[in-house]
Formats: sequence, structure tokens, C-alpha cells
Amino acid sequence: MLSTIVPKEAIPDPHNLTLRTFVNGELRQQGTTADLIFSVPFLIAYLSEFMTLNPGDMIATGTPKGLSDVVPGDEVVVEVEGVGRLVNRIVSEDTAK
Repeated sequence: MLSTIVPKEAIPDPHNLTLRTFVNGELRQQGTTADLIFSVPFLIAYLSEFMTLNPGDMIATGTPKGLSDVVPGDEVVVEVEGVGRLVNRIVSEDTAK
């Protein structure tokens, strides 16, 4: 969960935000929202047709090129410029139970 909710007025151009993924502190992916197959406004409109979006909801948009494997113990950090960071620790299926 992101620690803050960023109002849309604070993001002047949602079509040109930098997206980065780090694994254990190493940059593994970088792109922009301009690279997405579907625009952010399109995704919001589409999802709103069949579900209610609430403040703080996250929408997974896919991934920039450069996908890499992760293993239990890895820390994966996803950043969206001006929005925030999401930090996840990878665990094994046994650990998750």
C-alpha cells in the first residue's frame, strides 16, 4: 500500500510519468506511462464500467520491458514518478502460508 494518496491535480501529465522497477536495489526496468498499451484515463474509464474505484485503489498497468526473475528473499520496489513507491519482499509459497 502506498503511504499517501496523490490527487490527480498534483500530476500535470499522467501520460509521461517514469516507471521504474528495482530488484535488491538494482534498476531492472524503466519506462514511462507513454509506453503503456492503454492510457491511464482509458484504464480508469474501462474499470469504472464494471467496478467502483475508490481513493487509494491501485491499478496494475502491466510492465515495461526488461522483466527479470526473482527468488525468495528478493526485495522488489516499483516506483511511479510523482506518485510513490511500492515495496514487496518475495517469499516462498511455504513461507506465505
